[in-house]
Amino acid sequence: MDNLRLKQLTDGGIDVEEALGRFMGNEGLLEKFLKKFADDENYEKLKAAVKDGDAETMLTASHTLKGVCGNLSMTELFTLFDRQVKELRAGNTEGASMLMNEIDAAYGKVMRAVNGEN
Repeated sequence: MDNLRLKQLTDGGIDVEEALGRFMGNEGLLEKFLKKFADDENYEKLKAAVKDGDAETMLTASHTLKGVCGNLSMTELFTLFDRQVKELRAGNTEGASMLMNEIDAAYGKVMRAVNGEN
């Protein structure tokens, strides 16, 4: 991985060293899973569920995203999804929905990095 790509991913909130540790140093495999993340539909499902007030779908999508972000070392997003899952499990749909502004910003930052945008 060249320095530019490393900087893009790091600036996007991804702990590349930690992620590569999970992928046994295989940069190609990490990039493959980053692309899969970019193509994943759970974020759109989450946004629709928030709009519809569907707490069950919110929990499913947020929990899935939390796990994926954890595996890919997307630390800020992982923390936000973790908070959202806790709010949903506590029955606080409104509190979980209120986290979406922060989640949207962090998600956008990660997606720009994954897509190689500055």
